[in-house]
Amino acid sequence: MSENWLSLKPMLADGAWGTELQKLGLPPGENPDIWNLQHPERVAAVAKSYADAGSRVILTNTFRANRIAMPNADIQRLNQEGLRISREAAGDRALVFASIGPSGKLLGMGDVDEDELLEAFREQAWALCDADALLIETMSDMAEARIALRAAKEAGAMVIVSFAFDTGRAKDRTMTGATPEMVAAEFQDADAIGANCGMGIESAVEICGRLRAATELPLWIKPNAGLPVMVNGEVRYTQSPQAFASGVPRLLQAGATFVGGCCGTSPEFIRAAAPMFS
Repeated sequence: MSENWLSLKPMLADGAWGTELQKLGLPPGENPDIWNLQHPERVAAVAKSYADAGSRVILTNTFRANRIAMPNADIQRLNQEGLRISREAAGDRALVFASIGPSGKLLGMGDVDEDELLEAFREQAWALCDADALLIETMSDMAEARIALRAAKEAGAMVIVSFAFDTGRAKDRTMTGATPEMVAAEFQDADAIGANCGMGIESAVEICGRLRAATELPLWIKPNAGLPVMVNGEVRYTQSPQAFASGVPRLLQAGATFVGGCCGTSPEFIRAAAPMFS
């Protein structure tokens, strides 16, 4: 990937992974990353479906593949297989950004310490450093994200840091209280910043605009398919691909560099949005 991301035209990323794997048999609540070893062909099917739909950036199935979340796993193999699967599925059609999610432990509550986090993120980042970029995503704690960024930079990778803004009266703060402006100020040394999950595309337009007003960095924006509703005890996202795609021009106008979908989205959402990136 060119280091001058600001010179790139906006690029279409992929959609959700967990729900697509559940359609292929992943039990609800099970960590999907283990499927890189158990069912690589099903993971490859998801990656390929996004490339076929028009994604020019595809993630890896490695969101929880860290030592803290998966203490008994072969972390290096799990991550490297995730990267291999997405690389092969993408071919020359798409870049591959490797997904690094939060540890699942709260630093501020003492559930994990900084050294443990750094070692866990280092292990994962080095296993994924051959990707086109590392995506530190769905973060809520700036301190944890800062540690993850340090580990990713040590691995020599280009790094995007993306937060989930889903808290507060206006749903414009992370769980630990960070605003878009605070994130932009803190992570100027990242290669790009952004927002994913925790919001529908309408809220994402406002968050994107606030990030753009606070930074010149490229912006990564991946909203959910609207707000979730409970149906027969299950969380569902009811926004249609067409309704989602209708909001994409406003995201681009607000300054997004990369646009994709998070929870509730699918290849149909990407296909609906693709004509706006031609």
